Amino acid sequence: MGTLYLVATPIGNLEDITLRALRVLKEVSLIAAEDTRRARLLLDHYGISTPVTSYFEGNWRQKTGRVLRQLEEGDVALISEAGMPGLSDPGYELVRAALERGFPVTAVPGPTALVTALVLSGLPTDRFLYLGFLPRRASQRRVLLKEVAGVRWTLVAFEAPHRLRESLADMEAILGDRPVAVCRELTKMYEEVWRGTISGARAYFADGEPRGEFTLVIGGASGEEQWDEAEVRAALEERLQAGVSPARAAREVAALSGWPRRRVYELLTTDGIRNTQ
Repeated sequence: MGTLYLVATPIGNLEDITLRALRVLKEVSLIAAEDTRRARLLLDHYGISTPVTSYFEGNWRQKTGRVLRQLEEGDVALISEAGMPGLSDPGYELVRAALERGFPVTAVPGPTALVTALVLSGLPTDRFLYLGFLPRRASQRRVLLKEVAGVRWTLVAFEAPHRLRESLADMEAILGDRPVAVCRELTKMYEEVWRGTISGARAYFADGEPRGEFTLVIGGASGEEQWDEAEVRAALEERLQAGVSPARAAREVAALSGWPRRRVYELLTTDGIRNTQ
């Protein structure tokens, strides 16, 4: 019975790999790789000739059986496109299937963009919430951001370059103008960590097309107790009934409640509070 090895690989710099990882990749009978082209670059660099098969989001259902059959004959290594397999990739499906069949599973730890960005951010690291890749659809992304708006822990998320500006705009609207570290191309030649506020990041990345792989580290909600939605609604209705303009009501309630002003104003324009007055 073979062992399934979860092997961390470099997120950029090819030197960021452990001696144990290199040994395991040489000794296993098969490497299941999320991106076979990236895998071959790494393996060729270190002179490793182990057979490679693809295992990614589009084929994991078909490939899981093959990998399990290979585990009956010998050890298998799972590697992601970069970093630690099982984070934001289908690796956890293989881990679950291997465990259900009784195969040993072990990790060979190493690089991960998640922790690298977190410790470089300058934001609190004692507690954090990993959001994975932000949803592609704007509506789903906004739902997720609203769900975590009150979390006081540091938030970490991955984002594609062509959606960076839209995501930053949604963050400012829903989370408020919080501290943020925008980490780009970590460990690579053009590594960049931009630190500031969300509004500042929006201005910084406004010109030109963002390029590279981005990891966003966002400050958690402030320590002040935030109102729940019922309290916000009640405060808005009270001001509107007193003749206060919607814009002023939203501004005042946002300042008192800890909610971003645009979120408060959304309640006025989309949930019917304004129209009932």
